[in-house]
Amino acid sequence: MLRAYTPAHIVFPLPEGHRFPLYKYAGVRDRLLGKLPILNAELLPWDLAATVHDHAYLNRWRYGEMSRQEEREYGLPWSVQVVERARAAAGGTLAAMQDALNTGWGINLAGGTHHAFRDRAEGFCLLNDVAICTHLALKEGLAKRILVLDLDVHQGNGTASLLSSFSEVFTLSVHGERNYPFRKEKSSLDIGLPDGVTDVHYLNVLETQVKAALESFRPDLIFYLAGVDVLFNDRFGRFALTLEGVGARDAWVFRWCFGHGIPVVSTMAGGYNRDPEMTVQAAAQTIEVGLFLK
Repeated sequence: MLRAYTPAHIVFPLPEGHRFPLYKYAGVRDRLLGKLPILNAELLPWDLAATVHDHAYLNRWRYGEMSRQEEREYGLPWSVQVVERARAAAGGTLAAMQDALNTGWGINLAGGTHHAFRDRAEGFCLLNDVAICTHLALKEGLAKRILVLDLDVHQGNGTASLLSSFSEVFTLSVHGERNYPFRKEKSSLDIGLPDGVTDVHYLNVLETQVKAALESFRPDLIFYLAGVDVLFNDRFGRFALTLEGVGARDAWVFRWCFGHGIPVVSTMAGGYNRDPEMTVQAAAQTIEVGLFLK
C-alpha cells in the first residue's frame, strides 16, 4: 500500500519574513489528506547520519555548538526543533526507500536536502538524506546500481560530492547554470540550463539527455528530487515552467520508472514561489500525478 511520510508535525520559530517555506510541508500534507495515508516521519538515527557525515560536524549541530558562520551558511537559526526536523526529513526518505523497494514507489513529503556536505551545511540542508540512504542501500545490498535524478532548479552539489567515489551510483542534476550554488561540484552528468527555461525546452531535455542517461546506466533504484522551484515566479528559481509543465515533468519521470519496473523514491526538495499556494499546489501535484499513473 502506498503511503507518504512528513516532518510537518515538527515546527520551529522563524524570524519575521524569513525566506524558508516552512508552510509548505503542512500545506502539502493537508492537501493530500484522504488521497493516501500520511505518517509522521521518524527521526533519522545519529549513527546512520554518521555513515556519511563527519562526527564532529554532527555533534556541533546536535548540541548547538556550531559557529555563527556555520549557522549563516545553513540559513536557519539553530534550535532543537530545527535539528529534529532535519532528522525527521531524512528519516522520511529512509522509510520511503524501504517502501519503494517493497511497492515500487516511496514518498517523502520533504527531503532532497542536496546541499549538505560531509562536514558543512548549506542552503537549508543539514543532513544529506539521499546520500545517507544510498550509502545504506549499497552497504546492505538493497540495490546495486543507484541513480539520483535531481530536478531541483539548484545543482545537488553536496550529493555530487558525497557520492563521487561510488562507481555504482550515477548522479544526474538538471539545474540553472547561473543559479546557486555558484561554485558547482561535478555530478556524473550535469545539465546546466539558461535562465527562463520553458516547458518545451525542459521536457525536451528529459526526452533526450535524461532518457539516454537512464537507459545507459540501467539503475535498479532511483531517488527523484522533485523540486518545484523550476516553476515560474519562484523567488530563487529563474526558470519559467508552468504548473502544467511541472506536472508533465513529474509524469515523464514516473512513467519511465513505473514502466521499467524500477523502484523510485520521491522527495520534495525546493520550492519558494512568491505565491505560497502555488508552491503547495505544485508539490502536492507531484504526488497526485504519481498516484494517477501508479
